[in-house]
Amino acid sequence: MASSIPLSSSTSLYFSPGLTKGRTGPARALPLLLPQTTSKKPNSWSSSSYSAPKYSTNRLRFLGEARAFGGTEANEVSSGGDAPIGEDSAAFELGEQKISSWIFFALILGVVLFALEALWINPSTGYGTAFVGVVSSISDSPEVVVLVLLLIFAIVHSGLASIRDPCEKLVGERAYRVLFAGVSLPLVVSSVVYFINHRYDGTQLWQVQSVPGIHELVWISSFISFFFLYPSTFNLLEVAAVDKPKMHLWETGIMRITRHPQMVGQVIWCLAHTLWIGNSVAIATSIGLIGHHLFGVWNGDRRLSARHGEAFDAVRSRTSIIPFAAILDGRQSLPKDYYKEFLRLPYLTIVALTLGAYFAHPLMQASSSGLHW
Repeated sequence: MASSIPLSSSTSLYFSPGLTKGRTGPARALPLLLPQTTSKKPNSWSSSSYSAPKYSTNRLRFLGEARAFGGTEANEVSSGGDAPIGEDSAAFELGEQKISSWIFFALILGVVLFALEALWINPSTGYGTAFVGVVSSISDSPEVVVLVLLLIFAIVHSGLASIRDPCEKLVGERAYRVLFAGVSLPLVVSSVVYFINHRYDGTQLWQVQSVPGIHELVWISSFISFFFLYPSTFNLLEVAAVDKPKMHLWETGIMRITRHPQMVGQVIWCLAHTLWIGNSVAIATSIGLIGHHLFGVWNGDRRLSARHGEAFDAVRSRTSIIPFAAILDGRQSLPKDYYKEFLRLPYLTIVALTLGAYFAHPLMQASSSGLHW
């Protein structure tokens, strides 16, 4: 997608040099990403009266041509004021859903799970057991094996993400999403199953499971970590390539707190589980997972900058990697009814799935032990 697309519109917004740190010289035109609406005016993002903007799920819209924005107004925009630049995350309009799309999604999910079982998980027909066996032959140390498994996944997952743009031009967005998921999913299953089966191996460094309050602390931390899921995971129809996958530029909800919520959620999850398990395998797993997500911070910003250009520079200027940093230093202003950005079906779904995953721990452990990975 080009960094700017002139449309037949009579207005646009210009930003002052103060919008992005370190830039000097005269103000440069920056097309503003706005929600697609049926009216001629964008929805209000006033902090006194929040109304969730209806963003197009298909593409970001740009406005061309000129209206100067300077001084105080430009600073307000750069600190999270009334004018949105990115998309509204976790937005879900029930009336816009098509039953046929969700039936297609269910069929695709069924095919994917069947293929995963037959081609990877099933010891008699799949390649997963052989793959884990080859990696396990590298070392007798479970710490080394789990790190190698995570390294292989990280190289494949981040490598495919890095070449997404040129590959999509060759095979299309949907075909590349199928390739991406088809290669990544078996590798992540192998890493998860190996960790579950060997989580209590290695050297025990501390034991705090019997300490009052630790279980509750770990449970609450793990629960919170799932709310930092990257908003793209809410677009299930895009994940399954039912809808054409996009590289979105999100700005609301959890993105106001941190620009890289998946990394923050992974760190919280790793710290909680390492505290609970307390051994060298848990530490090695956490090092591998956190290291991969820290690389993802750099790689994600790089890819968004290449795709969205100055629009991403503007979003970056009023968000932060460290949670709450942009809010504390005044670059991000939360609407008074900010909580409404979380009162949405995708977040309610996360609550249900998180509770389900907790109560399904015994089932996951039993299934993993049956594979002998």
